[in-house]
Amino acid sequence: MLTIRTDLAVEAHQLWREKAGKTTKLSGVSAREEELEGFPLTRVEILDQEGETALGKPRGTYLTLDVSALWRREEDVFLRAARAVAALLEPLLPEKGPVLAAGLGNPAMTADALGPRMLDHLLVTRHLQEVLPGFRSVAGLGAGVLGSTGMEAAEWVRGAADHVKPAAVVVVDALAARSLDRLCSSIQVSDTGLIPGSGVGNHRLALNRAGLGVPVISVGVPTVVSVETAARDLLTQAGGDEEKIPDLRGKGLFVTPESIDMKVRELAKVIGYGLDLALQPGIEVEDLEALLA
Repeated sequence: MLTIRTDLAVEAHQLWREKAGKTTKLSGVSAREEELEGFPLTRVEILDQEGETALGKPRGTYLTLDVSALWRREEDVFLRAARAVAALLEPLLPEKGPVLAAGLGNPAMTADALGPRMLDHLLVTRHLQEVLPGFRSVAGLGAGVLGSTGMEAAEWVRGAADHVKPAAVVVVDALAARSLDRLCSSIQVSDTGLIPGSGVGNHRLALNRAGLGVPVISVGVPTVVSVETAARDLLTQAGGDEEKIPDLRGKGLFVTPESIDMKVRELAKVIGYGLDLALQPGIEVEDLEALLA
């Protein structure tokens, strides 16, 4: 049986519709298309237990921004992307109180380095409250991977949260997609937190409100697709039989774009700047360029 891996709610909803029939309405899930700063935006809301079961994701809001225009180098595309991310985050963040931003992943593995690299573009202000009294208190954490630290990412974040006592936690991580077209071209923002590694079959401890006691907002970008899932999509597009795909479970094979270094670097900056704009009202991208230089 082919395992289709995806961390994206929009893809999980699409998969459900493919199996049930495009005209079938899924009770417990609301989905609609919008536009933000010139980018296509899909809003998926999982409303109840039926929706959770159907899509395999906790109830909440999942916002997926199509940023493929970044790679077409459209006019003002970086500025528009950062503003769009800020606009998605602002309604999910509490109006006041300190915020802890955690970059999850392995900085030594490019496809998993989105979170750590985001921290390079995060305006950390918790230690500067006396000299920057008008800025919101923000702390940053680079939560390493279990294989390097012997600690779960959730343990790192919980420990930091116990000390910082934030009003909210924002976690940034690399995701897995079902579609090759979504690699490094979608940004998902959710108010449900996340389970690190779930898209690649490496489930870790959950980072969510139940575990941390405060709202947990997740921001992620799909940087990998499993070989099985990619083969299914390619065969389907070519009119082939997906049942002929060999069973590769347990092989741990994933694909990522050849330009992954450049794309992760730029997406980390988009997300970091978007978070800064959402957390520090009145600041401009030009200010961030100077402060983070």
